[in-house]
Amino acid sequence: VQLQASGGGLVQPGGSLTLSCEVSGFAFDGEYAIGWFRQAPGKDPEGVACIADDGRIYYTVPVKGRFTISSGVARNRVTLQMNSLKPEDTAVYYCTVDTLSQGWGQPGYDYGHWGQGTLVTVSS
Repeated sequence: VQLQASGGGLVQPGGSLTLSCEVSGFAFDGEYAIGWFRQAPGKDPEGVACIADDGRIYYTVPVKGRFTISSGVARNRVTLQMNSLKPEDTAVYYCTVDTLSQGWGQPGYDYGHWGQGTLVTVSS
């Protein structure tokens, strides 16, 4: 399974960025979730948002209301629109896809497959 993420960069607080990801080699059948998690320096991975096979969308509390995840027609592509960015959003963002399990985004969750990540820095 290969995941190619892009779109990271430096943005001022309050600004916006869009991340994109394309997945290949994953069988999009059964129950699955495609989405993003992030990892800030010195911290554990943290779920951001995901889309399940049935279209359900899940956001973790820190990003709800500011970030929007979408997949469009192609199930193997996912986009994360990030608005009202805060310095605490600074992290490496990883695109992830795997069989959907309970507790997605919770501490210690096993995200299965992820790519090389893209760095998002929110700073003035």
